[in-house]
Amino acid sequence: MSKLSRRKFIITAGATAAGTAILHGCSSGGNQTATTSPSPATSPSPTSVAAAGDAPEVTTAKLGFIALTDSAPLIIAKEKGLFDKYGMTGVEVLKQASWPVTRDNLELGSGGGGIDGAHILTPMPYQLSLGTITKTKQPVPMYILARLNTNGQAISVGNNYKELNLTTDAKALKGAIDQAKAGGKKEIKFAITFPGGTHDMWMRYWLAANGIDPTGDVSVIPVPPPQMVANMKVGNMEAFCVGEPWNAQLVNQKAGYTALVTGELWADHPEKAFTIRKDWADQNPKATQALLKAVLEAQQWCDKPENKEEMCQIISQDKWFKVPVADIIGRSQGQIDFGNGRVEKDFTHAMKFWSNNASYPYKSHDLWFLTENIRWGYIPADTDTTKIIDAVNREDLWKEAAKAIGVPAAEIPTSTSRGVETFFDGVKFDPEKPADYLKGLKFKKA
Repeated sequence: MSKLSRRKFIITAGATAAGTAILHGCSSGGNQTATTSPSPATSPSPTSVAAAGDAPEVTTAKLGFIALTDSAPLIIAKEKGLFDKYGMTGVEVLKQASWPVTRDNLELGSGGGGIDGAHILTPMPYQLSLGTITKTKQPVPMYILARLNTNGQAISVGNNYKELNLTTDAKALKGAIDQAKAGGKKEIKFAITFPGGTHDMWMRYWLAANGIDPTGDVSVIPVPPPQMVANMKVGNMEAFCVGEPWNAQLVNQKAGYTALVTGELWADHPEKAFTIRKDWADQNPKATQALLKAVLEAQQWCDKPENKEEMCQIISQDKWFKVPVADIIGRSQGQIDFGNGRVEKDFTHAMKFWSNNASYPYKSHDLWFLTENIRWGYIPADTDTTKIIDAVNREDLWKEAAKAIGVPAAEIPTSTSRGVETFFDGVKFDPEKPADYLKGLKFKKA
């Protein structure tokens, strides 16, 4: 991956070093946890359902989130008193300035001034557990308790590419890149949020499928989500991949357009996860179940169409995202203005929090992310993927929590695999044959 030119970017250090990114003026103030958690104000707390024997070992936990719409289940669980309902009356939901800050705070743990769990890019708990992204290069074992959502991300490009009208089909982009280089442009930057994370995987897959080598033709560089639009507006990047509300904000400010939403790359693809440190979960199994039950209920609430407007009103507040509701609500309801004349009123690939098993952490999906991380050199090629997935993915705890909150047995997956997945370019990923998938890909890190 090409190194980021720090002189040219407005805000970049937060994407490469902890504690230096700015999130709409929210400072970490000496340690890496950006804010204290706001207290719930939206509705009265439900009566606790925790019986004496099931009472959690602790009532406090510190959970991180990035200002992205798919963090909504954690925020709603706090605002609606769902953590309180299950006896977790002291949960703090803490804004993080960037994914590197989230990583560093998870490495610290709450005992060291950090956090116990987080809304996170699905591959990151694996990177932490393998020790490939920690400061000490030592493993920090993590659990994935749930998938927080499917779909809902996008790749947006600058107005200088408007005539190309890029979509999933972006083959014309290669010629534009070659022309820019011939004209003297030394570095063509495409921004993502964290190396090896979901947005990195979507961007690289899109580029590679359209004949562009992400390791040679362009530079794929990390930028904190809240800084994407500002950097695009001053021409510091050609495109970015991120979740909402930042793609909608780019369109609303007429600074670019959305080429595609990521569900068009891979329908109902996995996205963020709810992760927690293994040591915390193992020491507090009842508290872990309490957190998980609250988050699952919040996901169900967030997925109901009649709750979308209220959800957006809540998360848009200054104490959470500090962005206009207009930058969130449309795409949350499946109404997408792509900014290039294309408008979808009831989009099939809108973000899902619960429907179609969006919350269930399929192990086959984690395998795809690990295979792609091997493809681009983020983790060793000889990684025992089965072993690490079995250690990190706690779909068993998900099932336990789902049953406890009354999810019908028919709605609980019986397989840890969703089967063969098909991407927009016709490529298939068979979780039974990941090596064959990897072998058939043209572009990969040498």
